[in-house]
Amino acid sequence: MKTPLRAILLAVLCGCAGSAAAAPASVMVSDCWVRLLPGNLPSGGYFSVMNMGAEPVDLIGVRTDAYGTAMLHRTQSNGSTSNMVMVDRVRVPMHGTLAFTPGGYHVMLEQPKTPLKVGMSIPFTFVFSDGEQVHAECETKGATAMSH
Repeated sequence: MKTPLRAILLAVLCGCAGSAAAAPASVMVSDCWVRLLPGNLPSGGYFSVMNMGAEPVDLIGVRTDAYGTAMLHRTQSNGSTSNMVMVDRVRVPMHGTLAFTPGGYHVMLEQPKTPLKVGMSIPFTFVFSDGEQVHAECETKGATAMSH
């Protein structure tokens, strides 16, 4: 009698764990690309983040093995000059999309670990405040690229 009960209990527990692990992601990253600059100049990473969730979520970090550092930045302009400011997090509104574009939010990429060329694909991991991590492949483009 104990053996069938254990088998049923095990089947129920495995079924519950499987359905929890299969929950759909609440955020998605698309249109990811990296603008390569000559020499060892920092590169910029650009993409769109879509939040399908019912609550806002913050992008709190980006990781890639292709660069020594990857930092969230925002370009600020006061009319005559522009400067880049590091930010700790970027809020993505519920049921909304936030675009990281040249002249706005971007990922500052410094210290490439290997020589990178136009047309390569670089894996990135995007880390969100709710613990979710999203993986995306980002295409490398030349210095004159303005969008994906």
